[in-house]
Amino acid sequence: MSNFTHWNEEGRPKMVDISEKTSTNRTAIARSKITLSDEVYEAIQQGGIKKGDPTQVAQIAGIIGAKKTADIIPMCHPIMLQGTDLQFDYTKADVGYELHIQATVKCSGKTGVEMEALTAVSIAALTFYDMCKAVDKSMVIKETYLVQKTGGKSGDFVHK
Repeated sequence: MSNFTHWNEEGRPKMVDISEKTSTNRTAIARSKITLSDEVYEAIQQGGIKKGDPTQVAQIAGIIGAKKTADIIPMCHPIMLQGTDLQFDYTKADVGYELHIQATVKCSGKTGVEMEALTAVSIAALTFYDMCKAVDKSMVIKETYLVQKTGGKSGDFVHK
């Protein structure tokens, strides 16, 4: 078990000790995509979603998701985030539309914010689905991934 960073000497789960690590500025950007029908897109454009503006609510949910990541991902450290922002962009697809969701999360700390960015876009996508499901339940959430991260011992990463 000594090769696993999240296991103690007794073979039980543990949170990695980061007390000796150096604080650095850290940023992570994640994306997710949700496909939606013309009907859902038109309902949004015409203000016809009864629960309200789905991207506005998804934005707030994504920020909350980033802040609560350590509460739902067992081995994540609680992090004092210095910034979280989400962007939403609709594009026309062969059939219907795609909503591209991007989250940028920043902190200065001893551990990265990749999970916070990934959680932010995931929660935003789930919230968008919840807001629009009364119009059409056939939406598909897909392609959630880390776009890039900066800072920390492992250095920078850019998805290719």
